[in-house]
Amino acid sequence: MHTRARKQDCPVDAAMAVIEGRWKSTIICLLARSGGMRFSELQKSIGNVTARILAKQLKELEGDGMVCRGAPGSKSAGVYLITEKGASICPILVELAKWGAEHQMVNVIVPEGLGRPDDGAEGAAAPDAL
Repeated sequence: MHTRARKQDCPVDAAMAVIEGRWKSTIICLLARSGGMRFSELQKSIGNVTARILAKQLKELEGDGMVCRGAPGSKSAGVYLITEKGASICPILVELAKWGAEHQMVNVIVPEGLGRPDDGAEGAAAPDAL
């Protein structure tokens, strides 16, 4: 885990330390949806991120065990993959997205499967909502 100072005995703060950062949740969602992407594919998909910042965020996610790189010499060499630990946070990110769409955003494009309170869509998000 990276060494950001955490509040004493606060599991929420410990979790947030792993996913905080401008692009981390986006990276996790893209890798979960795609099954794996090269650095250049990630940068192109995100759009407004510098190579330096993307590399930093990926390094932190790797250090926290959320993503990994494919093994050298394999078909996935150079590809960033989501780990089991990283995939385990995806349902939480879906719920955070739902909460943000319902309570914080007025004019938001909601990811497919999430719905808005005013459009009658309720219930759990679709598994592919990331």
